[in-house]
Amino acid sequence: MKTLAVSRDLAYTGEQLRSLWIFRTFGVEGDAIAWFEGPCEVAGERLVDQVDASAGDCIRAARMTHFIAEHFGGDLDHAILRQRLLVCLAGEALRRQIEDLRRDGDDLFVGERKLSVSIATVSPVSALIHLGVNIDPDGAPVAACGLREFGVDPARFAEGLCVAYAEEVAGMRRARCTVRSVP
Repeated sequence: MKTLAVSRDLAYTGEQLRSLWIFRTFGVEGDAIAWFEGPCEVAGERLVDQVDASAGDCIRAARMTHFIAEHFGGDLDHAILRQRLLVCLAGEALRRQIEDLRRDGDDLFVGERKLSVSIATVSPVSALIHLGVNIDPDGAPVAACGLREFGVDPARFAEGLCVAYAEEVAGMRRARCTVRSVP
């Protein structure tokens, strides 16, 4: 699995959650995870979560660290499992610096304030994940907090998370090649 740090700010609008976005935008082929920083503004018509879309919700924050992962092959169950793995790894990395951090499903919270948003979906050719971790939560439609508040360096966190995720995926691939079937 390839990792990519995008060196320029990008606004996350939901448009990035589509097949081959990493390849079309950056020329990186195959399974990959890319991260970038920028504002977040996902309007209702771009929401993948239909519960949120039906409620007329939106996703917004002044600045987030965004992760887009694309895996070729796999169904929605696999995408959701990978999403949860990514969120768990993010929580594991942040617990060293943030007290009272907890995971609830596919999101991270500090107390009752939301630190992250995430979604997993599938396209005709791939499984896709977006994880956004607030840096500056200004404008969020819910009680939220951000990495800046806790003194976390977003770039260092993002680089470490991408490496950890790629290593986990590689480890899972190796593990499936070293077991025998049972009758």
